[in-house]
Amino acid sequence: MTNLAPSALRPQHPVPRSLSGLVEEFNLEAHGDLADVFVTGVSLSSRTVQPGDLYVGVAGQHSHGASYAAAAREAGAVAILTDERGARLAAESGLPIIVTENARAALGTIAAWIYRTEENPATFFAVTGTNGKTSVVYLLFGILNQLGVTSGLTSTAERRIGDLAVTSSLTTPEASELHALLARMREAEVRAVGIEVSAQALSRHRVDGLVFDVAGFTNLSHDHLDDYAAMDDYFQAKLELFTPDRSRRGVVTVDSVWGQRIVAECRIPVTTISNHADVPADWRMTVVGENATYTEFVLEGPGARRLQTRVPLMGWYMAANAALAIVMLVESGFDLDQIAHALERDGGIDAYIPGRAELISGSTGPLVYVDYGHSPDAFLNTLAAIRKFTPGRLIMLFGADGDRDATKRADMGAIAARGADVVVVTDFHPRFEDPASIRAALLDAARAAVPNGEFYEVANPQAAFRQALALAGEGDAILYAGPGHENYHEVAGVKIPYSARDDSRQALRDAGWL
Repeated sequence: MTNLAPSALRPQHPVPRSLSGLVEEFNLEAHGDLADVFVTGVSLSSRTVQPGDLYVGVAGQHSHGASYAAAAREAGAVAILTDERGARLAAESGLPIIVTENARAALGTIAAWIYRTEENPATFFAVTGTNGKTSVVYLLFGILNQLGVTSGLTSTAERRIGDLAVTSSLTTPEASELHALLARMREAEVRAVGIEVSAQALSRHRVDGLVFDVAGFTNLSHDHLDDYAAMDDYFQAKLELFTPDRSRRGVVTVDSVWGQRIVAECRIPVTTISNHADVPADWRMTVVGENATYTEFVLEGPGARRLQTRVPLMGWYMAANAALAIVMLVESGFDLDQIAHALERDGGIDAYIPGRAELISGSTGPLVYVDYGHSPDAFLNTLAAIRKFTPGRLIMLFGADGDRDATKRADMGAIAARGADVVVVTDFHPRFEDPASIRAALLDAARAAVPNGEFYEVANPQAAFRQALALAGEGDAILYAGPGHENYHEVAGVKIPYSARDDSRQALRDAGWL
């Protein structure tokens, strides 16, 4: 059961907690009558307040959340947590006001207290890195299901509790939503949870109040330099996950200097994994077979432990993601032989990862993959993987985010030109930026890299895919990179409904290929 609109999953039977108990627990300043006031939830937005909520008013880019205290009360909020400025703004609301220096920084630990996260018996897995986070989280979820463990996940694509799922609006939910989700999972007797943890989630307190049992690191490459001044700042944000306040132990891919730095600078026990024969590590993954629909690999570790299996996805990097997931499970206490038995029984890992090199074409016509990758490194790896199984031409369709890291656009255009035979540039969430200038930057870089390349510029994504499809035939492949699982196209602040997967399938049907 999947909802199309993003929504928060909350506990269905919340246990009330005393507001005066909260003030006492965290030694907070309070104004108003707290007697007999009980809270059952937390909300960071007045639009999502439910009866019994503690409304948290934080300073925003354009306004202060405490300005909406009256609306929060109308919706059923029983109190407000805010800073000193917010307390003045909310004074007329009539709500009890709890004051803290930084409400956003306090949100995670307070939400954890209200939702009793410390009492949750589930094993918590965190996955961070530039690329591969979503894949590892889904692979953990799939393997846990094969082991008979009731599990949940939260990722860029969706929040999931068993078969129940809602689409996501952030890679990592705000702390109020995350702890509510974990409380709902506890009601469903979930015993293991995979959580995709972005650098922004760590910098912006979204995973505060939670200590992970095992944290995994995939890689670090050029991305998010609109949020971080330099790669080292981006790295430092990730490194915070590997501290005792955040995680109990880690599993780190050491195939790059960034992974090696995590190991050297972290303050928790770590196990290392590599996908290269010449890189020293505790565990090693080796690809032993691959085609367009699966990748088979061997995982070897300490004590001559060994597992051979396959992941139903294309590319060595998907095998690397699967190997990382398996070692994370082992580090949490699962037996490798038990995992091997379950995977052998089922013919390999049984997992579906929405919008990650997702093959949407049929048995005839060109192969068509829709992918969420929107960084230079993701382009490089996915193009190389598809190239291996494409006897004909490889056509790449992509755009670049507006109002996001513009410094990666030149590399994106150059890598696309070198890795594909044909490049079609289109619009991809231009937001408030001029879409023509984004396309021009990508095309200029592509032409500089391959002066005699075949390039097309088609602004409309639907028309752009049909242009790519018109250039393709049997034996060819199309990589539509960027939108992946998303179901909208953002222009000037408006999210226009658009699913690249659905639209591409329709174009294939119209062309007689499906």
